[in-house]
Formats: sequence, C-alpha cells, structure tokens
Amino acid sequence: MLVYRHMWHDGAPLQGQCEGCTVSAWQMRDAVYLEARGVSFAILCEGPWDEVAPFIDFMGYEQPWYSVRGLDEPLGGEMGHITVFLRDGDRVFLTYDTTGRGTEPMDAMFALLDMTPYGRREAWQDVPDGWPQGREACWYWRTDHTGASPVDRSTTRPAPQWTRPGAVPADTLGRHAHHH
Repeated sequence: MLVYRHMWHDGAPLQGQCEGCTVSAWQMRDAVYLEARGVSFAILCEGPWDEVAPFIDFMGYEQPWYSVRGLDEPLGGEMGHITVFLRDGDRVFLTYDTTGRGTEPMDAMFALLDMTPYGRREAWQDVPDGWPQGREACWYWRTDHTGASPVDRSTTRPAPQWTRPGAVPADTLGRHAHHH
C-alpha cells in the first residue's frame, strides 16, 4: 500500500489547507495504474473528519481518505510524506518513506516542465542571459483568481481549487496554528 500523508490546518477554510499537499493529491486523483499492479493507494491526514470530508467533496477527490488523528508514526505524526507498506499475512512492514523533494514522483508536472526550454522557472535554475528568471520554489502552489502567484498569498487558493465549482477569491487563509 502506498499512502500520501496530507498536511492539515485545523479550523482553516478550504483555501487555507496545505497548498503543496493539495497539488500532490490533485495529481493522484486516479490510481488505476497502481491498482492494476496490486498497489493500493490512500491519503491520510490528521485533520478532524468533520473538516476533512467537506474538503474532499469540494475538491472532487475519489481516492480513499482517512483521518489518522491521534495516531503515532508511521500512520500519524509528521505529514507531507509518501509512505509505503507491505503486508505479508498478518504482518505489515514499513518499506519506504520520503518527504520534501522525494515526493515529486506524485507531481508529474515537474518531469514535463523539466523537458521544456524554460524548465520549472525556479530561482535555483541556472538560465542564460535574457531568459526568464526563476522564482522561489513552490511559487505555483497558490494563485489568485487570475492565475497569478502574488507575493501576498493570504488571498489565494491552492492552484487546483480554481477548477472546482464555487471557487471564489479568498479573503484569508484562515490559518491559526501550524499544520498537523
């Protein structure tokens, strides 16, 4: 079983949920190719189910989601990870766990952008004189209603949310504390 451990901001509105995790989960809306090879896929998060369920409905996610609130590692604990388990009879083994750039395989857009002349257009890229300069990493996570990634992100949404019916410009991220 392969799981993505989605970060959650308790009490935050839809637009205030983790932008990177929203982007990754959006790109894994259909795990048919994993399932065809006998690999189950699910998303875990530590958000309370009464907050998580409306988020899933709004985003139109069809993959299974589970709240692991209050559970310890490797199911609960630090989120923003891809974690893989192997079940052998009644025994379960943790076989792989990664975070940060290690989660990029979920985001097919990176491999595609890396094939284009301008690449990801991130600040770490060396570019020839006259080419568009890169921006900070993760600039694409949040945009305003025009698709721009403004410096003040408090009135933005995770980019995939703009495709959802009813998405309107936001007034605040509504975050009160660090994510789970």
